[in-house]
This record gives sequence, structure tokens and C-alpha cells, in this order.
Amino acid sequence: MNILFALLHTLFFSCLSLYSSFASSNISQLFETWCIQHGKTYASQQDKLYRLRVFQDNYEFVTTHNNQGNSSYTLSLNGFADLTHHEFKASRLGLSAASASVNLDHDGPNLRMPDFVGDVPDSIDWREKGAVTQVKDQGGCGACWSFSATGAIEGINKIFSGSLVSLSEQELVDCDKSYNNGCEGGLMDYAFQFVINNNGIDTEEDYAYLGRERSCNKAKLRRRVVTIDGYTDVPQNNEKALLEAVANQPVSVGICGSERAFQLYSKGIFTGPCSTSLDHAVLIVGYGSENGVDYWIVKNSWGKNWGMSGYMHMLRNSGNSRGVCGINMLASYPKKTSPNPPPPSPPGPTRCDLFTRCGEGETCCCTHHIFGICFTWKCCELDSAVCCKDGRHCCPHDYPVCDTTRDICLKHHSNGTRMEIVAKKSSSGKFGSWSSLLEGWIL
Repeated sequence: MNILFALLHTLFFSCLSLYSSFASSNISQLFETWCIQHGKTYASQQDKLYRLRVFQDNYEFVTTHNNQGNSSYTLSLNGFADLTHHEFKASRLGLSAASASVNLDHDGPNLRMPDFVGDVPDSIDWREKGAVTQVKDQGGCGACWSFSATGAIEGINKIFSGSLVSLSEQELVDCDKSYNNGCEGGLMDYAFQFVINNNGIDTEEDYAYLGRERSCNKAKLRRRVVTIDGYTDVPQNNEKALLEAVANQPVSVGICGSERAFQLYSKGIFTGPCSTSLDHAVLIVGYGSENGVDYWIVKNSWGKNWGMSGYMHMLRNSGNSRGVCGINMLASYPKKTSPNPPPPSPPGPTRCDLFTRCGEGETCCCTHHIFGICFTWKCCELDSAVCCKDGRHCCPHDYPVCDTTRDICLKHHSNGTRMEIVAKKSSSGKFGSWSSLLEGWIL
């Protein structure tokens, strides 16, 4: 009997070991396929093995949720499946919690009920009305607030002017520094106020998104293509008011986007669980119902490989006044009552003096002057460039420190106890184009 028991015990654990090896092999194959699908490569085999372990942990989380069979939404191994939950939260959020908590308490003139006339429709989708631009991707920069803000401005501009224009998040990241903090977080209300104070905002095409902060491009800051005239804060925890606002136009909202299920969401009506600690910003672009369950249509800024091609359906009328993930707590939208400025005239040649001109988008650099009077000019093939004192080089406006000995341009700024030094190859003696970008940290 003891021999039989020993044989069965050995057979059981042998089978368990074989099953574990088989399962591990399948996960490895799935991971390889996933890497190809999402274009993932890793610096070393050690890093890849670590990412495989993270991927396997997320796989188990996804399958456990989906196998429950009683959830209104499903998860998937999307483009974030090789990130730990901590890594995901550190790189993909960006609503400024401090700013939001201040904003929640105010009762200033921007806080009022939406101006909706007539009966609120049972459903609305502003995508079908052409008031929503393509899904964008904030990357590893915590600038969700800027995407939410531009999305709301894009929507009201389309509704008011009939023209859908994709607007520049990079301008907000680089230039809106009164209260917002670029990739370190911000708030939509402050972004709206920035656009109002600046008398408009540039297009995404002209001031393209880079996924990192740069110095503010003052020339592009003056290219005001779309304007707004004010903004309104929806009363806190008032879902009826929020519904009326979305019936009028797309609305910016703060939510808690840091739950693990949010990271790996695939489709269906998201019901949580999630807290109401606001740390992410999105755009509500409509609402509807499915099988008697009401939902918001939420546009995210994590690219088209997340959720339903970049969108999520989030439970509406949950019975909680704050809403699922706090979606009813921090909602606002821009107001537009005046037309956009006329399109700027096409830029012409840059005038150096009465007799000398450089081409469109170039900068005049003096190479020989006497008593402050320039006698010889050269053209730097960069807009708003800095001319170096040697008369042979020029640097871009966001790398304004000339180091002609090493033939590089520098940008210096302090960050806590560190000094960041970013170097870029400077233009040659003929003021030509740029070479590679080098980045490093000095403690």
C-alpha cells in the first residue's frame, strides 16, 4: 500500500511538473507573439526575461477576471501588458491631484449649470457628428490633462465653426507654466485659461507632440488658430448637470485611472472597482445605453491599442453621486462665442536688412559687423535660431547655449539637486541641418 501511494505521489507531481512546463512554454510563445504584434524589443535577455514574468502575472490577472463570467467588461493583454502596475501608474496618468483638490472646493463664477434647451436626448455620440479628432497617445509623459483640454476645445470649435482642427498638446506642455507642470501633471481649467489669455492655440500639425517637455516656442505661441471665450465647471457630483453638458458638447473630466483593471481594459461597460481619488484626465464624447445599462463614451489618450480603439464605455447612473472612478467630481468645458482669427498670411522671406533676405523659416545671422552695424549676413536653416558669436554656427531656440569648441548646442536647467544637460550637434559653418540628439544627466 505504501509503495502504491509513493508511486501515485510521484506520478502526480511529475504530471504537475509537466503541466507547469507546458503552461510556461505556452506563455513564452504567447509573449513572443505579443512582442511582434506590439513591436516590443528589449535591451538585454535579462530584461526580456523580467518582462516575460511581468507579462505572465498580467496574463493570470486577465484570465482570472475574464473567467469569472459575471463582469460587464473584459480585459486583454494590450500594449501595457509588459508593465507592472506601479510602472503603468508612474507613466500614464497626470491629473494634478493638488490642483484638482483646490478646484473641487471653489464656487467662483465658472461654476454653474449647463445651458441646455429642450429635452436631453437618450443618447449622443459626438464622433458621429464629426466633433472628435483621432485618438492620440500621450506616451510616457503625464500630460493627460492637455489631451483632455484640447479635445474639449476641438469639440466646441467644430460645433461653433463647423471645422474640426486637431490642436497642439505640445504648446500646453511647453508653455502653460502658470499652474500646470507639463509632463508632471496639470489641470484642464488652467489649460482653458491659458488659451484664453494667449488669445488662442496653435494646431497639432504646426506644433507637434513629442512626448516630452521643451522650451516654449514663442513663435508658434503667436500662431493662434482656434480661440475660446471662457469655460464652465459642472457642479460637483451632479450627474444630471454632467449629462446636460455632454448633450451640448464634449466635456473634460477627471477620473481615477490607476486601477489595474483600467490598465488592461479591453471592451464592455467598465464598472470598477476603482476609487474616487482623481489622477487621470479624459474626455466624455457621448453617452448611451446597452441592454438597459447606461454608460458614458470616454475618449482616452493612450493610443488606439488600448480599450475599444482608444475608447471606453464607463457605467453611468451607478447610484453613487461621485460616479464610477469619480467621473462626476471634476468636469468642465470651454465656451466659444466669437469666431476664430483669420488664417495667418503665408510666411515669406526673412528680411535681414534693406538689401539682404533669408528664406522662409530661416534666421538671419550676422557674420561681420563694425560698431553694431552688420555688413555680412548668413542664413541659418532654423526658425527663431540663436546665432553663435563665432559667426559660423547657430543653435535652435530651445538649445540656446553655443559650445563652438565641441560643435554642440546646450540647454541647461536645474531639476532638484540635478543639473540636466542636453546637447545637440550645432549647425556647420554653412548653417546646415542638424545631426543626432545626445542626452545625459550630471549629478
